[in-house]
Formats: sequence, C-alpha cells, structure tokens
Amino acid sequence: MNVLIVEDEELSAERLQKLILAIDPTIRVLGMFPSAFETIAYLNNAVNTQPDLIFLDLHLEDDNGFRIVESLDLMIPIIFTTAFDDYMQKAFKTHTIDYLLKPVNPLELQGSLAKFKKIVEAESTAPRLPKYKDRFLVTAGSRIFTFKTSEIAYFTIEERATFLRLFDGRHFAVEYSLEKLSQLLDPVNFFRINRTLLISVEAIRDIHSISAGKLKIDLHPVSSQEVFVSSERITEFKNWLGR
Repeated sequence: MNVLIVEDEELSAERLQKLILAIDPTIRVLGMFPSAFETIAYLNNAVNTQPDLIFLDLHLEDDNGFRIVESLDLMIPIIFTTAFDDYMQKAFKTHTIDYLLKPVNPLELQGSLAKFKKIVEAESTAPRLPKYKDRFLVTAGSRIFTFKTSEIAYFTIEERATFLRLFDGRHFAVEYSLEKLSQLLDPVNFFRINRTLLISVEAIRDIHSISAGKLKIDLHPVSSQEVFVSSERITEFKNWLGR
C-alpha cells in the first residue's frame, strides 16, 4: 500500500510515519508534503506513483487541506489528522475513511488502517465500471486553475509539449501524453484523430471530404494548423461520430 502524508509540522509528519510503519512495515510512504501547492503538483503529475491513501492535515503552511480535495475533485481515500474537530462534518462529505485528532493515538490509527483495508477488500470483489477523468488541474506561473473536461475543445502536441485548448480559446500546458489522455478520457466524447491531436466531438464545426481517403476538419476554436484525420483512423472516426 502506498500512502502520502500531508502535514506542515515536520515533527508531526515524522511521528505519524513512524506510527504507520510500526503498525504495518509493508506500507510505503511516497512522500511528506507541508503545503497544498506541493501536494497538488505531485498528485497532478501522471509520472508520479499515486497513493492508495492520503493522511491529510487541514491547516497547511499555504492553505486549507480541503483545497487539495476541491482542486483535484479528489477520489483517493483520506484519513484526516488534525488538531481541530470543527471540520469533521465537512470532512465526511469527502472520500473520508476516518478523522483523527492530534496527537494521533496509535490504537485509533490502527483501527483506521484496518477500516481502510476492509473497504478496499470489499471494493475489490465488486464489479467495476470505468471512471474517466472529469476535470484537469493546470498551473500558469504561480496560479493554479481547474477545468471541467466539458470545457476542453481539444488536446494538441506543440513543440513536443501537450496543451489543452478550452472552448473560450485559452490554452495551457498539461503533463500528459496524448496516449495517456486517450486512456483517461471518455471515448464517447474524445477521439484521437491523428498523431498530434485529440478532439472533443463538441469542437467539430465542419467536416470536408477531400478525397476517398482524406478528411479535413474545421474546429472551434480554430486550430493554428489545418486539421486532417489520419487515413488509418477514418473508419474508426466515422464510427465514433455515428455512435
């Protein structure tokens, strides 16, 4: 099991790590972060190993711990560890396993971990439906933005980097390859038409048949380059449009 500790007090973070490993030495602590910004950056990077469980303090050095949950629409299970009980009701409206008050009691922590494992075991035996990404978090300088997938017209490769373009024309870099995005996005709504472009069906304005084996697409917002469907994808593209 992989866990993340989000705690701005270094001694508290180290103590919690020791308690966790004393209960279950097989647990792997991926990292200990003191801020919401660092935690969001880690979780938003597809290259990083994602945690199965997060231990989250509510008062961090730069923001409230709920900022992480709300910015990422986080579905990773959480055990809150805090010195305040004021937020208990709000916490249990998230994907919460438990709410532990500091200083964390080892027996209560053991009970929380046991509860989490039971939930995981129960979920592993239940039939699973695919869960597609419904929002993206991006950074621009010191600012962090989050956008619903429905706001995105298409993803494109430009100068070896991946960008998303919104229907309002704005564009931002994202840390995903188009191949990874094809797995994360609902195939009913998004289709990769060629090597450098993955589009939303809502972004299509016109389709022109240039020849028997070539289709040209007008997108909104307008792309900086002419857009063609790869010849090997035309049949699949037509099937996708006719769903």
